[in-house]
Order: sequence, then structure tokens, then C-alpha cells
Amino acid sequence: IRANTAKMADGAEGEELYDEQAFEEGADEIPVDGGAEDFGAGQSAEELEAMKKKLKEMEEEAARLKALQAGGGSADGAGASGSVEPGSKEEADARSIYVGNVDYSCTPEELQQHFQSCGTVNRVTILTDKFGNPKGYAYVEFLEVDAVGNAVLLDNTEVRGRQIKVVQKRTNVPGLKVRGRGR
Repeated sequence: IRANTAKMADGAEGEELYDEQAFEEGADEIPVDGGAEDFGAGQSAEELEAMKKKLKEMEEEAARLKALQAGGGSADGAGASGSVEPGSKEEADARSIYVGNVDYSCTPEELQQHFQSCGTVNRVTILTDKFGNPKGYAYVEFLEVDAVGNAVLLDNTEVRGRQIKVVQKRTNVPGLKVRGRGR
């Protein structure tokens, strides 16, 4: 609907006057500034096909994500975080060690350098609290299972002047709560 505002002589706006042709009975189209001939003028058939293809890819990705969330499995071999991780969680735990009494200012690079002699380090994780402060322990994951035995030999060695504790990482068993004293 086109609305024309009449200007008064003193600059104030007056009442709105509407285009009469927009209110005719049985009119299918309402005239709009720019007209219908401008709609879609910038889009070619190739652009529309590209948009349809992109939409289809997005729908397929959404279906894969829904399947991952529902099944808990992996549709294309990638982990839930998007990174490709060889094997399952139990296998990753078998290739990992727990490092305790880690200095709060220690970096993952320093721990990686300390355990580099044991084998190829895949990942170093220093756990932090909700404020980002280190908790004082870390996990080191190796590429080979044999490296864990070599790393455990580095128990009671010093990193940044602190004697670290190194043990093989245990796999968490869900639902197992050991409280002690029969409770």
C-alpha cells in the first residue's frame, strides 16, 4: 500500500492519503515501490542451483548430527568433537598416563618435552577449575601403548622443582561408587 503524506505549509505532517488503486475489490496484487520486476533479478539459475545444493548438504549434515546424538556412534569415523581419534575411549585410556603434583605454572609443552623420551606424545591435558586455574594434575596420551610403561618409570622425577607422580590412567567405570565402610 502506498501512503502519501501531505506536508502542511508550516512543515508539520498532515493526514495520510492512500492510493485508491490498492483498495479496489478483487485486486490480486498490491503495487509496491520497485515493482515485482525487480524480484530475483540478481539471481541466475546457477546461483539458485548452488543454493539448493548447499541446502541439501546442510540437511544431510543435520541428519548425520541427529544420528550421532541419538546413536552415540560415529557415522563417518570422526569423533563427536570433530577430530579423528584412533580407537575407542578404553584404548585411549590404555595409551594415557596420569601425572600428579604438577606445578601450577607448568605448560603442556613442558610436560610434552619431559615425556618425549618415552614415546610420541599425542596430547597433553592439564585440568583446570571453572576459573581457568590449573588443578595440579594432568593427563598425557601417547600414540603407542608401549610408551606408557616407559613413562611410569619417570615416577618421582622433578618438573619445575616439584616431584611428580606418574601412574597409568584408569578407565572410569560408570555407576561404580566405592564409598568405603559399607555405606
